[in-house]
Amino acid sequence: MKKQMMAKLSLIGCLVIGTLMFPGSKMTVHADEIMATVQGKVMAGTTTDLLKLSTKEGNMEIKLDGGTDTASCKVLLTGKSINVSVSHGSDGYLHAVKITSGTQDPAVTLDSSTNVYVTGTIGAKSDDTLLYVNTAQGEMQIKLDTTTDLSGCSVLVAAHEYRIYCSRGSDSYMHALSISDASAVTGQGNTASAAQATVDMSLTPAPVTVVSAETTTVTGTVGKNTKEDLLCLSTSNGEMQIVIDKNTDTRNGMFLMPDAKLTVSVYRGSDSNMHAAVIVGSKNTTQPPEVDTTSPATVIGTVDSRSNENILYLKTSAGDMELKLDTVRSITGCKAFTKDKKITVTCVRGADAYMHVLDITVSA
Repeated sequence: MKKQMMAKLSLIGCLVIGTLMFPGSKMTVHADEIMATVQGKVMAGTTTDLLKLSTKEGNMEIKLDGGTDTASCKVLLTGKSINVSVSHGSDGYLHAVKITSGTQDPAVTLDSSTNVYVTGTIGAKSDDTLLYVNTAQGEMQIKLDTTTDLSGCSVLVAAHEYRIYCSRGSDSYMHALSISDASAVTGQGNTASAAQATVDMSLTPAPVTVVSAETTTVTGTVGKNTKEDLLCLSTSNGEMQIVIDKNTDTRNGMFLMPDAKLTVSVYRGSDSNMHAAVIVGSKNTTQPPEVDTTSPATVIGTVDSRSNENILYLKTSAGDMELKLDTVRSITGCKAFTKDKKITVTCVRGADAYMHVLDITVSA
């Protein structure tokens, strides 16, 4: 029985290879009838119409058409491991009936407040976990998850233009929430360009480029010698000096007040110093109340040491102000705030009777 099974599998393998070697063969198999399932890796040169697959038995070319079921795997980037159920078409080619993949994603938390649209072409360096997207503003690195919605495109291949809706994750990468063929996107709500996406991203103190280095997470409290560009973090193993640069994500850890508790993802830079990839403080995630943006007020003052990720305590010439930070839309001129930092704040009154911050600008 076992010998018969092996013989049958060998026959199917020969049939598949033979079809590739002799595309003019007179085989009369219905296009949807699965003749074999092959395993392999996607090769360079794969397009939306033709899958090039490297298998143990050799290289294969498999047609992709309207009948191909790609619901379980639309990512056909170089090096991606896939399973393909194939049938023989009347054109002499093998046709893909169904493509599947069993890749799983690590757990990553996404920040919905950073959601943006990006339009660009998938670069050749892309694989099934990380997309290199060439936009008008330069190259972006966007993580691809098994939960990414790919219903807006037939398949995902290199050298093709797509529109990507993405969000920044707790690993400091942007993650693709959904991907659509750029040519198929219509309507005003779906025409945001890469330039517009860049503007949207600049509304928060997020890094311009993504840190791809391997990081380590440390926890501790802010030391007294901390500066805007240097975090002195007191940990159980002693004090660490961590550089804050243009790539540091400080959206959830902007206020570096003495003794404040922080969690920091760090990596060693090319200058041999430790750099911060992500700084996270204690931040509330409750829904902010309605605010009246028709009558904004502008105040100038200095940051009080009581400030945290939820409330800005501002010392002004007219007295101290307590401003909520749940409606911040822009921060200009600074990555992080230390005690006595002079800033200009635009704020509005909320339905909860508190003043809420809209914009913060570092004063000259």
